[in-house]
Amino acid sequence: MTAPLSPPPASNARRADRVAAVLEPAADVEAKPAPEAAVIDEEIMDGEIVPSAPLLMRCWRGLSNAIHWVFGLACLLVGLAVMASLPLLQFLTLGYLLEASGRVARSGRLRDGFIGIHGAGRLGGYVIGAWLWLLPLRLASAMWYNAWLIDPESDVTRMWRIGLTVLTVLILGHICWAWLRGGKLRHFLWPAPLRLMKTLPRFPSLLAEKSDELWEFVAGLRIPYFFWKGLRGFAGALIWITIPTLLLIAAPRIPNAGIGVLVGLFGGVQMAGVLLVLPFLQARFAAEDRFAAFFEVGAIGSMFCRAPLAFWFALFITLLFALPLYLFKIEIIPREALWLPGLVFVTFIYPARLLTGWALSRARKREKRRFFLVWLSAATAAIPVVAIFTFVLNFTQYVSWYGAWSLFEQHAFLTPVPFLGG
Repeated sequence: MTAPLSPPPASNARRADRVAAVLEPAADVEAKPAPEAAVIDEEIMDGEIVPSAPLLMRCWRGLSNAIHWVFGLACLLVGLAVMASLPLLQFLTLGYLLEASGRVARSGRLRDGFIGIHGAGRLGGYVIGAWLWLLPLRLASAMWYNAWLIDPESDVTRMWRIGLTVLTVLILGHICWAWLRGGKLRHFLWPAPLRLMKTLPRFPSLLAEKSDELWEFVAGLRIPYFFWKGLRGFAGALIWITIPTLLLIAAPRIPNAGIGVLVGLFGGVQMAGVLLVLPFLQARFAAEDRFAAFFEVGAIGSMFCRAPLAFWFALFITLLFALPLYLFKIEIIPREALWLPGLVFVTFIYPARLLTGWALSRARKREKRRFFLVWLSAATAAIPVVAIFTFVLNFTQYVSWYGAWSLFEQHAFLTPVPFLGG
């Protein structure tokens, strides 16, 4: 005798009812076939029918998000380069790079090191849009100034003065209105006069709302936090490099050549030893936010044995990317163009910081040391890397604009651009 079929579970019945309610039209509404162009794919997620966007729309969104991310990254690099070229603001750039390295060290994901990409893109859009609209204003100002030089009292000069005044009011008003609307490219291209007329009655409330958003945006930048982290990271690295740097500076100035050679060799060996651990000490300090982490060399040695290949690769990239940047110190750079080499400095140092944090994260996730031949080989391979970098570093004091004191301008560990030059 065949057993009766058991009824379906209540959850499945409810799910079937919800699906039927979505798929079937209501009784009092005449079902109309949808045109082929309006057909949208549907997906069932947790028992609910969720319309999914067409493939072309998803591709367009992905492309636009990628373009926005690349634009934000470019704005971020330019902003870091500009801050790196200014005294005191240099510590903000260093603090940001340390924070990026620390986040990667904690999570192990390189994408976590790209901080504030969306905000940088938004701010960059504001600046670029305003700069483009100020170009015609600069042209009109130049025309008025040329007319004034030829004849200050002529009718042409007065007309250019009036036109410049009117154009200034219109352009500045358009820029402010575009900022209030969101600062996107379409906001700068079209002023939307109808929307402006509708907004005028509630303009004070809109201005108060945007002021609150601006305050939240500025507070989200965490300027004191990045400055304090950069200042401490700078101080910790400076403590490590001061003695070997002073020895390298003093060696060629000692009257006794034999003693000078010994002092130079001793300083070079010390500098090479510092280079082996300093990048990872800075990354560990950034990850744990403890200044005492700068002096826990034993912990770095233990972590190196757990991820020797990652440590060697991060050290190699850090020193390799730092070497070409010393070419910018041969000649002094005008202050107004200092951000241009700063952009090159930041572009090279940023990925090196991320790789250092990545190497540290691999060591933090492992509990056991690698086979001793592996970490011994990595340690042996690191010796020529730091030796070559130390030799080149010592040689730069003879070609740098600031002479021997340029040895303190180690952008790989301190501020990204020449600290003394800034």
